[in-house]
Amino acid sequence: MKIATWNVNSIRSRQAQVIDWLQRTQVDVLCLQETKVVDAQFPRSLFEELGYYLYISGQKSYNGVAIFSRKPATDVSMGFAAVLDTAQVGDLDEQKRVISATVDGVRIVNLYVPNGASVNSEKYDYKLRWLKILRDYLHSILEEQSHELCVCGDFNIALEDRDIHNPKGKEKHIMASPVERQALQSVLDLGLGDAFRKFTKEGGNFSWWDYRTRAFRGNRGWRIDHIYLTPNLYNQAISCTIDIEPRKLDKPSDHSPVIVNL
Repeated sequence: MKIATWNVNSIRSRQAQVIDWLQRTQVDVLCLQETKVVDAQFPRSLFEELGYYLYISGQKSYNGVAIFSRKPATDVSMGFAAVLDTAQVGDLDEQKRVISATVDGVRIVNLYVPNGASVNSEKYDYKLRWLKILRDYLHSILEEQSHELCVCGDFNIALEDRDIHNPKGKEKHIMASPVERQALQSVLDLGLGDAFRKFTKEGGNFSWWDYRTRAFRGNRGWRIDHIYLTPNLYNQAISCTIDIEPRKLDKPSDHSPVIVNL
């Protein structure tokens, strides 16, 4: 099974690119982030015609996540409150950032982690609260379900220095501050392995490049889009790659897809 994650930065703006990519790669499951559209206006039929079942959780102009699957999914849920108590979740489900579903016995959790804006800002504090609830959410899933788990999406965190083209000043940089990294590591300590790092150890491999600085041309990027697997799935992974071809297109997303082959 081939599972991919891609922050498309507006599905309606990028729908032709996503269709072409699906036809080229024939992935079994595609997890999208930043769809930026309410459910009623999602261009469903274009992807259903390709043979995908669609499961979506969107909102106007911001955020939004979706799962496309060649096989019907089961136990589809949106948000943290599908698993955790609503009082514990609080306001963290107001933004549409979490969707999960089971496909072929694999529980797929698709995430769009908050960016955080700047270190020590209100949005940074929100991001840390969100990551803490994410750990509780995944811990509950792992305790209560027998499925293997694939957790993927745009994490907005470069976990290690080799995931950044230039880590200088990382301590004060959003997406690389020690507190963010520790929060993500706490999630991974539940028993999740980085599929990409199973196969590629060296730096210089990125999934996001800033539009504003023409960063893609100089490969000045960050690896912030991840696929994490429970141990049995991790052992079954035969490849995990970042496909930079869509980033070369005219008016692309600033992210590239990441694909794991199980």
